[in-house]
Formats: sequence, structure tokens, C-alpha cells
Amino acid sequence: MSKSDRQDGPSRRQFLALGGAASGLAAMGLSAGWAENRPSVDAATVAGSEHETDVLVIGGGMAGLFAAVKAHDAGARVLLVSKGRLGASGQTPFAKGFFAYDAARESLSIDDFVARVSRSALGTNNESYTRQLAEHSLDRARELKAWGFFDQVLANRPFLKPITARDIPLMERVMITHLIKQEGRIAGAAGFRLDSAETVLFRARAVVLCTGAGGFKPNGFPVCDLTHDGSIMAYRIGAKITGKEWNDGHFTRADNPAACFDNWGDMFERIPGTTGIEVHHDLGVESNYVAYETGNPLPGGPPGSVGGRKTSGGPVTPQEFQRRAGGPGGPGEGGPGSGSRRDGPPPPPDDGRKPAGGAPDFAMNASQMGGASAGMSIHKSEGLVPMDARCNSTIPGLLAAGDALGSHMAGGIYTQIGSSLAGSAVQGAIAGEEAAGYAARSEQARITPARRDGILAEILAPLKREAGYGPAWVTQTLQGVMIPNFVLYIKKESLMRAALAYVEELRDHHAPMLRAADMHELRLAFETRNMILSAEMKLRASLKRTESRCSHYRTDHPETDDANWRAWINILQGADGQMVLEKQPFGSWPDQS
Repeated sequence: MSKSDRQDGPSRRQFLALGGAASGLAAMGLSAGWAENRPSVDAATVAGSEHETDVLVIGGGMAGLFAAVKAHDAGARVLLVSKGRLGASGQTPFAKGFFAYDAARESLSIDDFVARVSRSALGTNNESYTRQLAEHSLDRARELKAWGFFDQVLANRPFLKPITARDIPLMERVMITHLIKQEGRIAGAAGFRLDSAETVLFRARAVVLCTGAGGFKPNGFPVCDLTHDGSIMAYRIGAKITGKEWNDGHFTRADNPAACFDNWGDMFERIPGTTGIEVHHDLGVESNYVAYETGNPLPGGPPGSVGGRKTSGGPVTPQEFQRRAGGPGGPGEGGPGSGSRRDGPPPPPDDGRKPAGGAPDFAMNASQMGGASAGMSIHKSEGLVPMDARCNSTIPGLLAAGDALGSHMAGGIYTQIGSSLAGSAVQGAIAGEEAAGYAARSEQARITPARRDGILAEILAPLKREAGYGPAWVTQTLQGVMIPNFVLYIKKESLMRAALAYVEELRDHHAPMLRAADMHELRLAFETRNMILSAEMKLRASLKRTESRCSHYRTDHPETDDANWRAWINILQGADGQMVLEKQPFGSWPDQS
């Protein structure tokens, strides 16, 4: 009897017997977890379509917009595919601050800016991408201004303007599940439509992943449709992944912590604006450590604040970047070359709205709980390993940009305010131009009928499964294992190894038995599978880095170890299918042999 047909067995009982709260959660949810599949969609009648293009851009956020526009302007045929709606999915609707470096207005040179970011990031940033951000951000801001991005709350209409003007084909509400590699290089991708029973296969000479980051579908922060789809698809075809040990530290209110819009709606409703140089050392784990030592909730305050609670030890913020009310590093810091600006090009609104960036006042003033972005690393610090400063991955023809590229633009801590959105625009433009050039030099790799049929069968497998685990139940089990503060943020070897045992069980005996009754649940099944592998990556990378640095903190290795750990951690799939971890020294590019 195959795993897909098995309704009960020792592996499940062994999982439930592993002990602790997670096994209790699994036992309580057992009837809702494993059940007969009653699909409303007949897999045998699912239609299929095929499409061909020079450059396939996957993702409809800021990076995807610029990748599509610049690839088109460089002469390539482009197709843009998004799991959601252009400009209205992922974190783009939330991001309102856009860093725009203007040499005429800043007191710091680009060299000084890069050096300051490097000091805050404790060396974890890739200076090539930090410099690139400053050199190109103003040009990208000016283009966005021309499209109307800085004139309204929602990005959909401004994003549609350049796409429509160039007649770039756009396919929304399409879940991409597979990247296809043939002849040692990218050949295309495959997935399915969310609103109709149809698989889709794309043949492309180059693919640009603009799929964002992801988490474990936590409550209280807008990352619930981001599940590391791009990174996991790329990993499965041989790409290297980096930055999984870093942690984003966004919070949620202790009162109604699952209410995302209540907590962060003020950000959604802001009109975007620009920021100048304002380098911080934020969104680490200081608050998580204080909560670990003294209990939840914490008094409200800006990122990096701990509400006045005193503890010994814990994560260290460099003295230069410690926040002081009314002084350097503090909220509202002023002075030349620092602070949010309301009058830089392109000018943000001057109608009394709050400046872009930061957290909503009511969220900052309320009691806070951590874990709102659990599973996500610092922006630009995780994703595909870049082989160069042109956004190329370790797979020929496969590029990435924005939060899908592990560029370490800001390093393992959040440094420059507004750099996340600007970095996505800058990298998207560079990746689009680079992809167009690669496509012009390359022939379309042939996708054999057997390869195509095998991929489409894998896509539809959860719909065909007679019984299995519901993806929502498996996701809840994963959340119970990974999101606790003492596993994901305040780390030590024993608990990470215990969590890894659970994650391996989900990977080996639950992911292969996920069921789906319709196209929506099919999406959930693939998202759940992706989150499981991402969790394994986070645990293995966190175990390997035997030090504390930036947003990675271990109670059993609390000091920064420059002698052994001035290096990024890359993850790749070995010949036996297991994860292989390697060091890449700071300031270097991966070995291309």
C-alpha cells in the first residue's frame, strides 16, 4: 500500500507519541487532519494551457513590476505572472517608505553610507548590493512618481500604467509550483489557476523570481500569502539558498493580536513617501529576549525599544546605533543626512499625512506581542544566493530580485529605513535587464513531453488523493512547533533539534499525504509543503551558526564570533536529496566551479 493510500500507520502514531504540547495539538486535531478527500474538482477534467515567452517574471510586487518593465524595454518578450493581484498582494500594499538617495541633498557620500550600513550590519551586508541601492534608488523613485505611485494609497493602478502602456501580458491569480530545468539551465515553470480548473505551463528562456519572502502564516502582520514559494522551487532544482537564520522582529498588539488590519491598517492607508539616510539597527530580537526573561506582553514602543525592562545579557546593539529619545538613533532623529524627509524627490504628500515608514502610532503605543512575522528573515537577507551583482542565481537563466534574492543588501538586521521597497525596485530593474540579455543570447531549452506530463501529474496529485492530511491542519501543527519564542527567536541547540525532529516528520510523512478538494486547497497544499522545507532550512542554518549576530541570537552561543563566522550560510540540495550547508565568507561571491 502506498503512502498516498494509507489512512493510518505507525509513522503517524510515532509522530503523535513524540510528546509535549505539539503532540497534544496533533491529537486534538486528528479528525480534522486526516480524512477522506471529497474533491469538488475532478482532476481528470482539469484543463491545461501552455505559453511561451523570452522572460517570465513571477511575482506582481515592486520587484516584479520593474523586472517586467525593464526586460521589455531591453527588447524581450515578457510575461508577468502573479499569485495575487498586481501591486495588491504580498507586502507591497504595506510598504510605504521608499529610500531615495540624492547626492545633492545628503551630507553622506555613497561610500560613507555603505560604510555606515556595514557597521550596523556587523559585516553581514553585501556591499555591492548596498551600493547599488544608493546608486539607482532615485531613478526608480522618479519613474514611480511619473506613474502616480506617490499620489495614492493603492499601488494597483500606478503599477498597471507602465504594464498597459507596454502591452505586457499579465496573468493574475496563478500559483506557480514548479521551476523547470533542462539541459542544465532554466526552461520555464508550471502551476495552476486559482479561479478555474486549469494547469498552466510556461516555456521561457529566462525566469525572474520576484516571489517575495514568506513566513509560517503568522497572525498580526501582512505576510500570510507569502510562503517562500520561489526559494523552495529554486532549491528543488539545485539553486543555493541563504540567510535562513536571520529573524524579522515585527510585533503585533497584545490586544486582538490576530487582527492584522487593526494592528497595521494605518500603514495600508498611508500614501507612500520617500526617506533619506536613516541607518538603524532594528527588527532584531531584543524585545523577544526581554519577553523570554521577564514575560509577555511588553509595553509599546518603536522597534528596538524594550519598554524600560531591565535584563542582563541578550542581543547587543552597537553603541553607534542605540536609540536615544531626541538624539542620534532615536525616533524622529533629525539633522543633515538622517531622518525621514518630506521634501525630497519625488516629493511625498504635503497634506499633513504622516511620513512614510515606521509603525502606526496606535500599534507602537499599545502593549506588544512578538512573532507577528514568524518565519520571515530580514528583508533582502534570505532567498536565492546571487552569483554576482546582476541578480543571477546558481542556475543559468534563473534570476531573482527583491525579497526573493538573498542579496544581503542590508545584512542580517534592518538598517536603512525605506530600503526594502527601494531595493526591490532597484534589483527588479537590474534583473529584468539582465534576463533580457540572457534570453537574447540563449535558445529555448526543450521541455520533453515526459517531463511536462510528470510535472502536471505532481501538481494534481493532492486532488487525486483518496484520503490524506488537510493542509490547514499540517500548517497549524508546524506553527505550534516553530513559532514559540524559545524555538525561533531565542535559540539553543536542544530545543532546535527537538523542533527539527517534528519538522522532519512533517516533511517525510505528512507533506507527501496532503489532500486538496479544490483549487484553493491545492494552493494551500503547496504552500504548506514550502513552509515545511523553509522551517527545516531555518533550523539547520540556526544550528550551524554557533554564535550570536544581528537578528540571530543563541543562549548557548551568546557572543559574536568573528574568528569563525564572518560568513554567510548557504543551503543546497545534495545528491542524496538532503540539505547541505556551506559557508561563504563575507565580501565574496560563491564558488562557480
